[in-house]
This record gives sequence, structure tokens and C-alpha cells, in this order.
Amino acid sequence: MNPELSLPKLVECVPNFSEGRRPEVIDAITAAIAAVDGVALLDVSSDPSHNRTVVTFVAPANRAVEAAFRGVAKARDLIDLTQQTGEHPRIGATDVCPFIPLDESTMDECVALARELGARVGKELDIPVFLYEKAASRPDRVNLADVRRGQFEKAQDEIGTNPDRVPDFGPNHVHATAGATVIGARPFLVAYNVYLGPATNLAVAKEVAKVVRASGGGLPCVKGLGLEVDGQAQVSMNLTDTDTTPIWKAYEAVKREAEARGASPTWSEIVGLVPERALFETAAHDVQLRGFSNAMVLDHKVRGALGGGPSLAGFVSSVASNAPVPGGGSVAAHVGALGGALAEMVAGLTIGRKKYAAVNDEMQTLAAEAAGLRARLAELVQSDADAYSVVGAAYKFPKSSPEEQATRGAAIQAALVTAAKVPLETARACAAVAALAAVCAEKGNTNAASDAGVAALLAEAACRGAAYNVRINVSAMEDKAAGAPLADEAARIVASARAAAASAVTAVEKMIG
Repeated sequence: MNPELSLPKLVECVPNFSEGRRPEVIDAITAAIAAVDGVALLDVSSDPSHNRTVVTFVAPANRAVEAAFRGVAKARDLIDLTQQTGEHPRIGATDVCPFIPLDESTMDECVALARELGARVGKELDIPVFLYEKAASRPDRVNLADVRRGQFEKAQDEIGTNPDRVPDFGPNHVHATAGATVIGARPFLVAYNVYLGPATNLAVAKEVAKVVRASGGGLPCVKGLGLEVDGQAQVSMNLTDTDTTPIWKAYEAVKREAEARGASPTWSEIVGLVPERALFETAAHDVQLRGFSNAMVLDHKVRGALGGGPSLAGFVSSVASNAPVPGGGSVAAHVGALGGALAEMVAGLTIGRKKYAAVNDEMQTLAAEAAGLRARLAELVQSDADAYSVVGAAYKFPKSSPEEQATRGAAIQAALVTAAKVPLETARACAAVAALAAVCAEKGNTNAASDAGVAALLAEAACRGAAYNVRINVSAMEDKAAGAPLADEAARIVASARAAAASAVTAVEKMIG
């Protein structure tokens, strides 16, 4: 068994507490969370002006609720909202507490954790709980801003009197000092703020926030507020999907709208943690790097070389996510590598057996070839993802002028050619695996005939899948003549893989009757 598969599933939890000015309170809350076995406290970001602290921790799924519960309990005991003031909207001492899936964990599992925590907080701490985002029990509670509208002060009047404000868990009244808590499950979010100079620009910040946020018809997956922080005007944003609206695009939108109103950004900040790819994309855009991908990052190569690459479960989870990579091309390469591994296994079960002495040397050669193909296909898993990333970057090139359009078009064409060549190499390797599997089925250890058959079927399927990726990239090219030879070769390779697989199937069927 792969030891990676026995590791507990991890989730991220990012509770926001309505306290950013008293270090002793913040320390007590974070200590309560960190005391739970298995918890890794990743970040604590406090803002005195917001009077808010954002804690980020990861924990095994079976310990995350306990850790979050202890933080909520400590906040209830130490934070009094009747005395608390700050720039950031809040409805509770623990204002919001989302769970975010990591690696092998799923959104459904995080929804279950949110409900489990909500039930405990409502029952044991006497705090009303509203579920939001993916855990929401009704459409009007998906958006955090809708749940929190009016803040603690309005919640005091409405919870218990307004039928639309009945909590999902806990009493139908606010806790006297801790208010209410909003608990949910969501994808990764980047908290990003842009400052627009002195507080005299607060009206501009409010206007800009209204224009750039999704609810105002602005950028998709962006929530925004104009706030005064430390004597400065701030556009405070939550980017809920940086694939849709990356950091650089949010900054440019704020800059454009602010300058149209006579103000300019002075600096920006990220609150809490951020995926490295979001920063890489921003940096690449800022200096106009063409064809940048994570494959060019030294640290990635070092981690991959020393860590042995991602786990199988991690790869499967990555495929299942809503990110465009890894996609079908990477999966085809991975499946082809599995076919190569099976062919290598069958050869290994044949080598050194007296019964198969006549094919011993042939099987030794075959095993070496299968190992080489397996290794190359494993590399092509990442190569395919990297190639697609370059295509995505090319499509984001500016296109305001004819010159920019020409540059963009050339970049897209070049990226698509590369993106077609990578799966073409995958198809070649998979066809070669199918041929080796056919030999194994015909001449290898008969006890492993079914394994040889599976190897051949996997290789054929992977070859056809890789060919699909060749063809779809060719179809997207403006200069299709440049891609036609690639598509033609892919078709020939698929035919050879199909023939090899058919030969293997015939041999296996004959063997197993």
C-alpha cells in the first residue's frame, strides 16, 4: 500500500475573530486552537483598525472541528461585541469560520464539518449559527455579506423576531456578548487590499469598491468594501476565485477606477495566505513574461526531485478540482505510465523462470524499455499541464491595438503548437507501451496474462486520449496548416496502438479461455 494513501485527510480552516488590538486575547484564542493534536497554525494576521484577526490553520479532518470549536469558545469568553468597534463588518466574536478542502479532502466533507461545528457551537456555547457558501441551507445565505448585513447591532433586533433570520443551529436570539457566528465551506479565497492614500480619499475608495465588486457589475468573483484604515483609504477585497479574476486584474481595475476619480494606489497587501501560483501569475503579468509556467520555478523542481512528486491521491484530487490543469492530457500520460508499469511487471515475472528461458533476454530488454517509457510518461504528466498553462497565459495577452493583437495571435499559435506536440509525444509513448504489452501477452508469464491485457487496454485508451488533446489544440489554431501534420501523425499512432491492443486481447482471451 502506498504510505501516502494512509495519511489523514487535511482541511484548512480560517476563523475570523473580532479582535485585533489586544495581543493577550489573540494569543489565548490561537493557543486554544493550537493545543489540539495534529493542528498546524500557519498564519495569524491582526489589524487594529479593522479590529479583526484572521487565523489560518490546517488539521486532519477528524480534528479540525475540535480545534475550531475551542477557538470559538475562547472568543466567546474574551470578546464582548457590545464594547467592540472597528472598521470591518462583524456579527459575532467569531465572525466567520470557513472550512476549505485541501488535497484529498472534498468540499462535501468540509460542508459536513461546517454542520458538525455549527451544531456544537449552537448547543454547547449557546451562540446562534448561520451556515453560508457551500454549506448554506438556503439561497439567501450563500453570500456572507447577506448573512452579516446590519452587523451585530441589527442582529440583536432581528434574530428572534424576523422569520428570515432564524439561525440554522442554536438559540433564536443573539448571544449577549458573542453575537452570532457564520460557519461554512468554500474554495480558497485571497484577501487583498489596495490603499488609495489619505483618508480624504475614503469616498473614492467606497465608489471604487462598488464599481469593481461583482455585485456592482464589476469583476466576477470579487467582493469589495471601501474602508478607512490607519488614516488611509482602503479598497478591501475578497477574491473568491483567482483563476477567474487574478490579483493583477483586481489591482488594475482599482487603479483605473481610482485614477478616473483623481486618486492613485499607494500600496497593496495580502491578508493571510495565498497560493503561490496566484503570485507567480501576478509577477509574470507585471513584467510581461511570455510563456511563463510553474515548470520554470527552481523551487518546484527541487521539491519534486526531493519529495518524489505528488502522491497518487493528491494527483487524483488535483484532477477533480475546478482548475483546468491537470486535465485530460496529463491523465492520459498517467494512465500510459500505469500501462508501462504493468508491462514491466509482467516482464519481471517472466525473467529468470525456467519455463520462459527462451524469451529471457527479450523480456529483460522489454522490461528496460517499459521502465524508460514509464518514466517518460510520468514526466509528460507535468509537461502537459505546463503546456496548457502557457496557452492560458497567451490568451491573456493584451489586445487593445493591432500590434498587440498580432503579438497575442503569434503567442497563441506558438503555445498551441507546443500544447499539441506534448500529447503527441504521449501518444507515441503509449503506442510503444501497447506494443510491449502485446509481446508480454503473447510470450510472458501466463499467470500474468490478464495484467498484460490490462496494460495493453490502458495504453490504447491513453493513446487515444492523448490524440484527442492533439486534435483539440490543432482545431484551436488560426494557422491550421501548421497543425495538420501533428493531427495526421496522431491518427497513425492511434491506429498502431489499436492494432497492438487487439493483438494483446486476442492472446489474453486465448490464454484464459
